[in-house]
Amino acid sequence: MKKHTLAFIDTESTGLDPDKHELISIGAVLVRQDWSGEKPAFQIAEEFELKIKPERIEDADRVSLRVNKYDPADWVFAYTLPEAMKILSEKTKDAIMVSHNVAFDYMFLEKAFRTTGVENKMHYHKLDTISIAFAKLHGRGDINQFSLRSLCEKFGIENKSAHTALSDARATFLLYRRLLEF
Repeated sequence: MKKHTLAFIDTESTGLDPDKHELISIGAVLVRQDWSGEKPAFQIAEEFELKIKPERIEDADRVSLRVNKYDPADWVFAYTLPEAMKILSEKTKDAIMVSHNVAFDYMFLEKAFRTTGVENKMHYHKLDTISIAFAKLHGRGDINQFSLRSLCEKFGIENKSAHTALSDARATFLLYRRLLEF
């Protein structure tokens, strides 16, 4: 696993149910790892955000759209779902997915890969920063919540555009680095 690129991924969707709601944005930070030294070193290889045109906006949860800052004007030049999944598949080939609450993001991605018929080329291993944070910090009295927002506050990580895919992917990468140092 130490040889693989890490793909810090965050998704935004029109709701919480992948059978009813859609992906509207995927943010990714691709990071090369170097474990040859005393401490791991990380180098950002690429960052990207894929805005995806919703096909069934009428099924969207209005609260989710507000939280995710969805504005139709910002999605005028968005990708179709098949276009976005092809780009994601190629850019993340053999990478290990890292996410904050990886189960949530992965269930939407897996549904999108199945729906579009695009092959998911990511490595089968996945890392979850909530699980890592819980394993390292659960016994401390100063940590009660493991949300991305709470952990960013704890570690002094600035996430100016929280609940946008690329900003949350960046914050997840910074959190991962801090957790490894902790």
